[in-house]
Amino acid sequence: MIGVMTAHGYELAVDVRGLRKRYGDVTAVDGIDLGIRRGEVFGLLGPNGAGKSTTVEILQGNRSRDAGEVSVLGADPATGTRAWRSRVGIVWQDESAPAELTVRETVRHFAHYYPRPRDPEQVIGLVGLEAKADSRIKSLSGGQRRRLDVALGVIGDPELLLLDEPTTGFDPAARRRFWDLIRLLADEGTTILLTTHYLEEAEALADRLAILAGGRVVAEGEPQALRDRFGTGAAVEWTEPDGTARTEHTETPTRTVAGLMRRFDGEIPGLRVSRPTLEDVYLRLTGQETVR
Repeated sequence: MIGVMTAHGYELAVDVRGLRKRYGDVTAVDGIDLGIRRGEVFGLLGPNGAGKSTTVEILQGNRSRDAGEVSVLGADPATGTRAWRSRVGIVWQDESAPAELTVRETVRHFAHYYPRPRDPEQVIGLVGLEAKADSRIKSLSGGQRRRLDVALGVIGDPELLLLDEPTTGFDPAARRRFWDLIRLLADEGTTILLTTHYLEEAEALADRLAILAGGRVVAEGEPQALRDRFGTGAAVEWTEPDGTARTEHTETPTRTVAGLMRRFDGEIPGLRVSRPTLEDVYLRLTGQETVR
């Protein structure tokens, strides 16, 4: 069994070294190393086919691995006991619950699977389904079903929560409410692994991120650190006296603005300075950057 401490002394909820998984001739996961600290929100980003869902499935014990060492809450998921599984919550991309049951009946039913579940009524409120508590699942919208999936993932009060694209189908208000739930769980000490295609969501929630491409980790760190390390300077935009819009990409935007101030004698028409976003960094590292 591999250790639970990093070189910096952090206790790890998830410790992965050299993880590999192939499907026939396709390598889905190609030697991934990950260390997720207890109590942090960790974002796993990458395009479709990068290996995110396969990694999450292996961590949950639903998928075998071809090579590598994996420790989740101190145990190998491949041999995890029922007691260990009760400590791990998961929200998959595709869930199915009995269509004829109501929301309340479903959440109460799943609560019986866990030794120390959360209060079902509290969980229904946390995911914003109070008004639908007595509605049958088959009558729910796609976004409401997704919220029910989240409720079933947290009802067991897990130490580790695995979220695979959890807000797909949410409207903006529901997504913000979900973010509040994640922050609440994190404040309570829950370790959270989040995969998402929403870069704004990753930046709002994650303490640290790993970006996958081709089954490998191509970058890892805090969101701001990734922008600083992999960003490509700033863009300074302004409007010339003849109305022409200009843009200059530069590593020294303050110097560029100072030069423009001298040219325009103070006020610079249409001035806008923008620095690299997490999306810019993500697209660059995953080979999807477009030439501007």
